[in-house]
Amino acid sequence: MKQFPTVLIVDDVPENLRVLQEVMDALDCQIAVANSGERALELLERTQPCLILLDVMMGGIDGFETCRRIRMHPQHKDVPVIFVTALADDISRGFEVGGNDYISKPIRIEEVRARVQHQLEKFQLVHELRELTSQLEEKVRERTADLNLLNRNLRKEVNERRYMQDRLKYLAQHDFVTQLYNRDALDEHVSYLISGIQSNTSEHTPYFVLIDINEFRLINDSCGCIAGDELLHQLAVLMGGLANPQRDFCARLSGDKFAIVISQGGSQAVESFFRLLQKAIQDFSFVWDERQFRMTVTQVAMPITLDMVSFEQVVMLADEVCYTSKKAGVHSRIIKNAQDLAYEEHRGNLNWGLRIIDGLEKDLFQVHFQQVFSLIKDEPKKKIEILVRLTDEETGNLIFPNDFIRAAERFGIVSKIDRWVIHHTMQKMAENKALWDSVDQVALNVSALSVRQANFAEFIVEQLAHFQLDGAKFCFEITETEALNNFTDTRRFMALLHQSGCTIALDDFGTGFSSFAYLMDLPFDLIKIDGMFIKDMHLNELHYGMVDSIVKLAKMLDKPVVAEFVENQSIVDKLKLLGVEWGQGYFFHKPEKL
Repeated sequence: MKQFPTVLIVDDVPENLRVLQEVMDALDCQIAVANSGERALELLERTQPCLILLDVMMGGIDGFETCRRIRMHPQHKDVPVIFVTALADDISRGFEVGGNDYISKPIRIEEVRARVQHQLEKFQLVHELRELTSQLEEKVRERTADLNLLNRNLRKEVNERRYMQDRLKYLAQHDFVTQLYNRDALDEHVSYLISGIQSNTSEHTPYFVLIDINEFRLINDSCGCIAGDELLHQLAVLMGGLANPQRDFCARLSGDKFAIVISQGGSQAVESFFRLLQKAIQDFSFVWDERQFRMTVTQVAMPITLDMVSFEQVVMLADEVCYTSKKAGVHSRIIKNAQDLAYEEHRGNLNWGLRIIDGLEKDLFQVHFQQVFSLIKDEPKKKIEILVRLTDEETGNLIFPNDFIRAAERFGIVSKIDRWVIHHTMQKMAENKALWDSVDQVALNVSALSVRQANFAEFIVEQLAHFQLDGAKFCFEITETEALNNFTDTRRFMALLHQSGCTIALDDFGTGFSSFAYLMDLPFDLIKIDGMFIKDMHLNELHYGMVDSIVKLAKMLDKPVVAEFVENQSIVDKLKLLGVEWGQGYFFHKPEKL
């Protein structure tokens, strides 16, 4: 008797459960329901689901935490999870905690069924492959008299296994919506080409083409995700028809971006492809709900040269060329040589992005520190704040964060800097016992992108355990604005670090528009007043008043205060008068290498 797969639907709203059940009734599957994350975890053993539809916002533990716990369970860590959410911001978080896909609210029947069937097929293939592998291993161990019959059966089963493996490889390398290669497959292909260029075995200069659909967001937001997916599918068919299958590698890079690698023919092949694409786009129209949309694209191309050492670097270069071209109103551009590309690099943040990547790969960053001094009494041990510097590879000079942090945030690599700083700070503390024993507190800044990462707090806890350091000596500084803009993420981050004894500081306090109610609900431990108010408070009455107000607020919250940018005795006197406990700045201590 055929067994139908079980789908577990998790939502704390009965109406949502009813609607999803009705949608799933048309599929060949059994339905189990849970009205909370806790109940879903209880049902895992009993129902043995092949797929979980998981609502994000629920009472008790939310969908993200539920998914995280499912992934920790050895027996169910591979069960596909599809998040159901009405917020676009939830999508990236869902993937970070282990989600396989998402469904947007309000739900569309066709979207739900298509995504569910895709995940069920993939899960079933994995399950069948494991069973076939187990059976093959067992049969190979058994000797039988009828070798001819055994070999015949084995060949049949091996062929079945090979089909399953080929199917799984296809699913792993292709985009579900467009059926083109996905980003992982593109990464593998470009990395292979780079390897050939670096080893001088490549006879041709490949070109990386980036195509951005200008109207995608309009259609996706106004007509819905199903319309957006259909548009991407139609454009993928169009581009695939124009590409040369013997020469070109077509992939979906991200939401509304496609990439094509043209391995032969140089800039002439790119120009020919661009002409064909522009003509095809001019003749193309997208029809949805009896409404017709005309499309335009931004197309840029650049050679993959000897100076490029990674897929991420190639994508970042192409993305910056596309960004600057669109900003200048140019929607078709071909960079034909490395000199032109180098010129592009120096026009904006791009060069900094590449220097940051080089800095991380070549260990060009340095950890410095600045002492924080008590304004009330002499302290036997010192507090320090960790500061990061980047070494200029050509001159050896130090580059300060103001020059490169904005670019790091622009390209989404600031979290890599955070991880580097935390790892190397703890490593130096573990190696230098005298320094470790002499400090009472080590403060480290954490960026907004790091706070949002689901596993970043766990990374810090792992580093503490690895270097066997007491978390009570570490203070992690989060900007006030970021803390309130990402309240849920920040509370989780703070809570996990508090469990390891770490303290939390609200940095740059006073630059945002804090809600007192929110501040009372955040488990932070101290306040750092932004230096823009401190450095001239002895001359600027408005800034003095701001500092006075912040100190009074801190005393109401029973939180100590640190003042940054203390540069002279007059400022120290003013801070002491207001009752500020700690001061930090060049007046006390100029930063030095750790």
